[in-house]
Amino acid sequence: MKILITGGNGQVGFELQRQLCLLGTVMAPNRQELDLADAGAVEKWLVEHQPDLIVNAAAYTAVDKAESELERAQRLNAELPAQLARYCADRGHRLVHYSSDYVYPGSGESPWQELDATGPLSVYGRTKLDGDEAIQASACQHLIFRTSWVYSARGHNFMKTMLRLGRERDALKVVCDQIGTPTPARLIALITQAALRRSLESGLYHLAPAGETSWQGFASEIFRQASALGEELAITPDRVAAIPTAEYPTPAQRPLNSRLCCQELERALGITLPSWQEQLALTLVEHLDS
Repeated sequence: MKILITGGNGQVGFELQRQLCLLGTVMAPNRQELDLADAGAVEKWLVEHQPDLIVNAAAYTAVDKAESELERAQRLNAELPAQLARYCADRGHRLVHYSSDYVYPGSGESPWQELDATGPLSVYGRTKLDGDEAIQASACQHLIFRTSWVYSARGHNFMKTMLRLGRERDALKVVCDQIGTPTPARLIALITQAALRRSLESGLYHLAPAGETSWQGFASEIFRQASALGEELAITPDRVAAIPTAEYPTPAQRPLNSRLCCQELERALGITLPSWQEQLALTLVEHLDS
């Protein structure tokens, strides 16, 4: 089986390459080999290489920049998934795609379920929702995994930023009223492999570890665990001050409630998802040992 992984150099894409190579021959062209922003180039590549499975880990993820770069965000988050879905629908192939908690309005305190009404607050969220809906409308075999607060041992992400700042500063202010679940790219890739091995029924699933926290709580736990692992930091967990979103304005509005109910995925795969703290520990060890 020939597997195309788009966005293979990203956080999720890198982990997918490590996991999906067990299922077939992985093709993960870089930007020089395939410009995903160019619909014609994508069409030509698909015709030439004829993948049997497409795993779309590519996305425009610069949430604030998307407010002023709508065209590029729309292409990568909506038009590209639609194009890949058409290819899969025409050939009876399967498409795996990754979505975001940002498609929800962020109100209330209950975890979002897959059938809840959407209501994105930002360009990024709207374009991600457009991509989801295009895949669902294509009638191709698909798995859409909506996840939240993605990070990994590689790339640019909140965990690595906090570690850098924690070495430089003895106090920080971090938003405390946005609640969600930090999700490591490794877990996303492991679940994807399990879903493909077990031929998980086509549909939309939420994917995140168990538990919830704020960005401030996430930062404090990063510092607590890193210190326990022997990392020298200027900051201590109790020096992470909690501030409301209103004190940290950004071009794009963030949802306050990013909780995701993952019971449907757990039932379908017969698993219990691990806690976000356990997953952070694994990711920190991998990063600090690298």
